[in-house]
Amino acid sequence: MTALTLSTSDTKDLRSQAHHLDPVVIIGSDGLTPAVMKEINAALNAHGLIKVRAGSDERETRLEWLASITDELNAAPVQHIGKLLVIWRPIPEKEAKPVAGDRRAGPKTLKVLKNSSRGGQRPEVKQVRVLGNERLTAGGKVKRARVAQKSVKKSAR
Repeated sequence: MTALTLSTSDTKDLRSQAHHLDPVVIIGSDGLTPAVMKEINAALNAHGLIKVRAGSDERETRLEWLASITDELNAAPVQHIGKLLVIWRPIPEKEAKPVAGDRRAGPKTLKVLKNSSRGGQRPEVKQVRVLGNERLTAGGKVKRARVAQKSVKKSAR
């Protein structure tokens, strides 16, 4: 794979966005290992724009690392200042899960506060599970939702 190329205006925009970021991945004394590449790939999938801190003091080594990261992961180098490398890749779109049309709302767990029958006591907190075809009344009771009645006149037509 080859590295992505960015226009000058895109690079400026990404640099300004990266200013407030902290390094997500740190390349240690072992260098650019497959585990580090895997972490950089995961971070790019999650965030798109990341900072990487390089542990080497040699500028040529850091430039080689930046080139190999961008080539292997199909990313674009945004900035290289000192030991910080800023890398960008578009976030891949997530696959939409198919949703069946006949599905209804699932169960929910709600908290209900009931005042104590004695005046000075704390209110009771109850956890109530409400199913998709039920509702919670203002008094804290669970009621089953009614089926809408069909009109006799409309069904006669």
